[in-house]
Amino acid sequence: MAELVDEQGRLRQGVAAYRLIVGAWVRSTMAYRTSFALTLCANFAVTAFDFVAILLMFSHVDALGGFTLGEIAFLYGTTGTAFGLAELFFGPVQRLGSRVRDGTLDTLLVRPAPVLAQVAADRFALRRLGRITQGLLVLGYGLTVMEVDWDPVKVLLVPMMLLCGAAVFGSILVAGGAFQFFAQDASEVSNSFTYGGNTLLQYPPTVFAKELVRGVTFVLPLAFVNWLPALYVLDRENPIGLPSWLAFLPPFVAAACCALAGLAWRAGLRSYRSTGS
Repeated sequence: MAELVDEQGRLRQGVAAYRLIVGAWVRSTMAYRTSFALTLCANFAVTAFDFVAILLMFSHVDALGGFTLGEIAFLYGTTGTAFGLAELFFGPVQRLGSRVRDGTLDTLLVRPAPVLAQVAADRFALRRLGRITQGLLVLGYGLTVMEVDWDPVKVLLVPMMLLCGAAVFGSILVAGGAFQFFAQDASEVSNSFTYGGNTLLQYPPTVFAKELVRGVTFVLPLAFVNWLPALYVLDRENPIGLPSWLAFLPPFVAAACCALAGLAWRAGLRSYRSTGS
């Protein structure tokens, strides 16, 4: 019981520290509103090119892997929004390797706040709202044009996909940051699973080899971000024959991913021995 109380206390402390640091960076950003607006628009435009490429594909075909443009917009919007949320709140963790190399992580260790909260909130970038906005717009388009027999369960699955997907991507970002305690130049390893995973999930599982689909289901559970629940929403068969009830597991998968990422972070932090200078 005492350990649970201590854990809850550390969690509250971390949330409070995160809010304070984020608030400072937001005030700093909004001091230059024109610059913020330009970077926000630039972020929106850059991420929009991915969907423009999909639109170009559909100027020559009617379906991709058996999925219509509206259905792929649904996949694109759910993974893009989920990843955008994770990147907004945990994106700075990707730069942990540079702090380990130059020793600036030491300054965070002596502060009376959880290190993860400080690292995640450092240089909080509101411009990342551009990716989230773009993802939501594409998701809205997909929901409008695709033909789905909606019921309360399917309606609830959509926000669940966004929240649980953000948790899965966030846990990968944190685990990737923990890996940088051991391999300081390994940020691209995390990027291959986050940015690469986001790009993968924009397309239907039917266009990929079954071995790859199994890998992102049972090894790195990215399929729980949108593929499995989306197949249920769209009333489609799973390409590798998995049962439809797996669509309801994302909350449990996300919780497990967060727990594993937390263990990895603690292990990495315990192994940190500064730069020696």
